Amino acid sequence: MTSPHTMDPTGSAVHEEAAALREAAPACPVVLPGGVPGMIVTRHHELREFLADPQIAKNARHFAALHEGSIPEQWQLNAFALVNGMTTADGDDHRRLRGLATKAFTPRRVAAMRPWIERLTADLLAALPGHAGPDGVVDLRMHYAYPLPMGVISELLGVDPGHRDRLHGLTHRMVSTSSAAADAMAAQAAIHEILAQVVRDRRAAPGDDLTSALIAARDEDLGDGAERLNDEELTGTLLLMIVAGHETTLNLITNAVRALAAHPGQLARVLAGEISWDAVVEETLRWDSPVANFPFRYPITDVTVGGVTIAKGTPVLAGYAAAGRDRREYGPSADRFDLTPAP
Repeated sequence: MTSPHTMDPTGSAVHEEAAALREAAPACPVVLPGGVPGMIVTRHHELREFLADPQIAKNARHFAALHEGSIPEQWQLNAFALVNGMTTADGDDHRRLRGLATKAFTPRRVAAMRPWIERLTADLLAALPGHAGPDGVVDLRMHYAYPLPMGVISELLGVDPGHRDRLHGLTHRMVSTSSAAADAMAAQAAIHEILAQVVRDRRAAPGDDLTSALIAARDEDLGDGAERLNDEELTGTLLLMIVAGHETTLNLITNAVRALAAHPGQLARVLAGEISWDAVVEETLRWDSPVANFPFRYPITDVTVGGVTIAKGTPVLAGYAAAGRDRREYGPSADRFDLTPAP
C-alpha cells in the first residue's frame, strides 16, 4: 500500500478494511478522521512487539503534530488522545494510577456485586419477550447488551441511576468516529460534567463504591499529598472505566451472540456444556474484537515495525481487528469463527 489509506469512520466494512491493510504491510500509513496522518500496526506478531516496546509511549506529549499545531482544536479523537488517565500515562505515572485503581478495585468489592449482577441479568432476560415487535424480534443490543454493562459499571462506580441513559448516549457520541468533531467534543465535556458531579456527591456522602474508594485511595510509596488522585486524574479514571466497562462489553455481547447465531452447530455445543463460555469470549475477542482499532501510541524515536519505519511522534492505531484474523498467527482458518480449533 503506497498511499495512505483513509479510514472508514462508519466501520461498515471493518473486517474487509482490516484484511486489506494487514495484507498490504505489517504497518500502514492511514488518514485519521479530520485528515490527520497516522499509522496502523496490522499483524499479530508485530503488534504484540510494538505494544511491548519501551520506545512506544501513550502520553500525547509525544504526539508531534499536536504540538506543532497542525491538529484541529476540535478533533473527534481528542477524547482518546488528551484524557488524563491510565490509557495516556507512561512509566511512574502509569504505575501510580494503576496502583491506586488496584487498591480500590478489590476482589471483595467485585465478589459482593455478584448477586446483584445475577439479579439484573435475570431481570433483563425475563423482560425480553415484552420488548418483541409484531414480528417477534427483540432488539437485544438495546434491551440487554446496553443496560447490563451500563448498569453494572454505574453501580460499581456509584453513579446515580438518573445519569445512566445520558451517559450511554454521550459515550456513544464520544467514541463514534462517525460523530462530527464538535459533537464528540461536546459529548466529552458533558461526560466530564456528570462525572465531576458524581465525585462531588461521593465526597459529600461516601459509599461502598469504587468512586468513593478512589477518592480515598492512597499509595503508600508516595508522600506530601501526591498519592491522592487529583480531580482531573479521577474523572479521567472514571471515564476510562465507563468506556472500557460499558462500550467494550456492549460490543462483545452483541458480537458473540451474532457469531453464535450464525454458527448454530457451535451454539448447540455451548448450550450442551461441551464448550465453555470462556471459549466463546476468547474466540469472539479474536475474531470480532469489540474495539477494531485502538488509539494511540507514539514512538519516542523512529522505530521499525516489520521492515516499515514509523516516524517519531506519529499517532499509531493498534489494529486489533486486523491482527485477530492474521493467518500468520492463527493459521489458514483465521477468518472462521471456530470454538474448537485443531490442537
